[in-house]
Amino acid sequence: MSKPEAIPYFRALVEEFNDQQDDVRVTLDTASNLSAGFLRGNPPDVGLLNYNYEMARFMERGALSDLSDMPEADRIRPEVQDLVDQYATYPGRTSVLPYSVAAASVIYNVEIFEEHGIEVPTTWDELIAVCDELEAAGVTPIYSTFKDPWTLGQGLFDYSVGGSIDVPGFLEQMEEIGTEVGPDSDVSFQKDILEPSEQMRQLAEYSNDDAASRGYGDGNVAFANGEGAMYMQGPWALGEIAKTNPDLELATFPLPSSDDPDDLKVRVNLDLALWIPEASTEKEAAREFVSYLMQQDVMDEYNAEFLGFGTTTDAAPVTDERIVPMQEYYDAGAFYQGLSRSIPLTIPIDNYIQTMATGGDIPSTLATIDADWARLALRG
Repeated sequence: MSKPEAIPYFRALVEEFNDQQDDVRVTLDTASNLSAGFLRGNPPDVGLLNYNYEMARFMERGALSDLSDMPEADRIRPEVQDLVDQYATYPGRTSVLPYSVAAASVIYNVEIFEEHGIEVPTTWDELIAVCDELEAAGVTPIYSTFKDPWTLGQGLFDYSVGGSIDVPGFLEQMEEIGTEVGPDSDVSFQKDILEPSEQMRQLAEYSNDDAASRGYGDGNVAFANGEGAMYMQGPWALGEIAKTNPDLELATFPLPSSDDPDDLKVRVNLDLALWIPEASTEKEAAREFVSYLMQQDVMDEYNAEFLGFGTTTDAAPVTDERIVPMQEYYDAGAFYQGLSRSIPLTIPIDNYIQTMATGGDIPSTLATIDADWARLALRG
């Protein structure tokens, strides 16, 4: 596992597992190159990693073993398991068990909202009205960090797109069309993502004047110091903000992209997911450790510590007040995976998003993404 902030946590968990029994000894590896391990036929016996498009290539090639017969597989919420299948599947197998989901939406400064008598917006028009009201009062509506393109991708772009279109349906059709994606195809970036991208740009204009030179670390400190009313970041930023201002009252709400309040959804990603490779020579031992990790109290403790949402039918609800507002949407399955994280790394999507958000021509940039997609499909 390689999630930096969670390494000490899992190191302690591994030690606890090793101390309580003598049959299996687990070694925590946080530095190996995953692709090289698979190529050499020596991948880790258990993976506990973020699950995304790049990881899915091992799934679709049958490199991950079937875990469907494990009792733990039956406890995963079906709509959460579906998040895995949006990337790739292998016939007849359940190869990946979701361990933790990170849910992200708009972080807002509760004190600023209350000071100006602002209610949490539930429609696009209400959101724009909030931005206008804050701006008129001399408050920066949205603190942005355009210097780090990924913050735009997972934030403003994914929120705008995910609230507007069926992301998995769009990706499925794009995969089917493949090399024929373009201006005349049934779906494309330049057709389906045009309006959300324009909404993203409209919101980006409510950012701090120095957004182009501000990075993620700058944003956490500035937002902690009250320099903006809203911040487009995931729960990973909350701990960083608290380092500067532990008493700051924050909460979250889904970004509304339409004028129907029933359309609200939160952005999610598979923060951690478990798998066992086919190449493992210690599958039974690996399964024993997976069962240990998937004890409900163990999973609940991890999610409470790292602000994650549970993946099982018996998971405890979140209790941190900053993310509690997202629970109702998560429980209802009103969530989507970010489009920017569902695109192969060979397409520099975050840089394209940065171009659009900072004044570049949106239609031509989306046409470039379509062309990249078609070329990649041709090579595949």
